[in-house]
Amino acid sequence: MQEQVELLNPQSPQILDLCSQLGNQFEYASGSMIGRNHVIASKNNQDAYRVVIQERFIAAVVCDGCGSGKHSEVGAKLGARMVTDAIANLLNQDSEISKPEFWDSLKINLLQKLKDFVALCNGDMEFVNDYLLFTIVGTLVTPSETVTFSMGDGVIAVNGELNQIPVYPDNAPPYLAYGLYCPDAVSFEIRDRLPTLEVESILIATDGIDDLVKVEKVNQFWQEDRYFKNSDAIRRKLTMLNREEIKPNWNKRELVKRSGVLSDDTTLVVIRRI
Repeated sequence: MQEQVELLNPQSPQILDLCSQLGNQFEYASGSMIGRNHVIASKNNQDAYRVVIQERFIAAVVCDGCGSGKHSEVGAKLGARMVTDAIANLLNQDSEISKPEFWDSLKINLLQKLKDFVALCNGDMEFVNDYLLFTIVGTLVTPSETVTFSMGDGVIAVNGELNQIPVYPDNAPPYLAYGLYCPDAVSFEIRDRLPTLEVESILIATDGIDDLVKVEKVNQFWQEDRYFKNSDAIRRKLTMLNREEIKPNWNKRELVKRSGVLSDDTTLVVIRRI
């Protein structure tokens, strides 16, 4: 059951001031790294992300392409852009994110865009399976309210509280494109909802971060300034963790090979209050 969130009046001086300064209230850092298994299989990084900051909102999305899709990185890149653009369009129409209709409209809008892509390929559903299967994890920050949402698996942390979305049965998450066959088969899940004035930090990530949290403290990404001062710092950190090393074991007189710790593509976006 979703917790009720008491929001300030959108016309209150406090909210109007926050609206005019939303981009100055928060900063973000981001990065992505191809997983070890995809390197071995000569595949591309099938993750994608996008962050959009406008006067009235901040939207961030990470998308993870289906591992069995031949070119699902295409869908992930398209998805990250489509979701953030569709959110912007709805907010420009004064839609309210607190209402279920907003998320229903978002889904319908996105499915129509996917239908348009499929139509360009003469309705070839093999094209859908090869290119257009991807998960979605995102956050939307408005002057009055902040939500995190998902369609599929991944990881979310709000104000330091980590939530790893459980793996779906048979490792088959509800990809948006499944809605092309049955619209009721997919829907956005609201994971967190809270007043924006209470937001200190948000992390969204693809499920590849599940390996990272086993060896690193994930709170470093919103606590340490270096990730926000250097736009490439998160990617460098992920690269270092996935670097293969060969070191000598002098006692055994042998070389020891250490593989990278990130088996899957790993992508994350962090937003924090300045």
